[in-house]
Amino acid sequence: MSDRIAVEEVDSVTPPPKARVEDAGESTRETFERKRDYLSGFLAEKPQGLSPVEPGGETYEAVIEALKEIFDPEIPVNIYELGLIYNVEVTPEGHAAVTMTLTTPHCPVAESMPGEVELRVGAVPGIGTVDVNLVWDPPWDPSKMSDEARLELGML
Repeated sequence: MSDRIAVEEVDSVTPPPKARVEDAGESTRETFERKRDYLSGFLAEKPQGLSPVEPGGETYEAVIEALKEIFDPEIPVNIYELGLIYNVEVTPEGHAAVTMTLTTPHCPVAESMPGEVELRVGAVPGIGTVDVNLVWDPPWDPSKMSDEARLELGML
């Protein structure tokens, strides 16, 4: 049994004709025309508004911006990027709770920093009361800093 492949030499090959929509005719175009745009409902839908107190909401983000205006006096980085803010909660009633720490319990601003946080966050429109919870567990360490803070301090 012999399997042979036949080889034929040619000078050129005629390219196949290209399909065109105009060649399909009107009846075919009507048949394949989209009857319903599946994106129309999606595109017409208005975005769901975020609650102002959720992350991404107006009040919550204003609290974060207020925290970013407070700088550690010994390190030229704001306390949010420094990783001193562990949690921020904002209620629809305008109550904000900020859980934070300091770089060390013996920090020179240990007495004044929580008060400054309370004043700054309390000045945000929509915030009525502020609780600042100063915690030491987990202890702060440089790994809690944002990349922006590390870059500012030459640690990247």
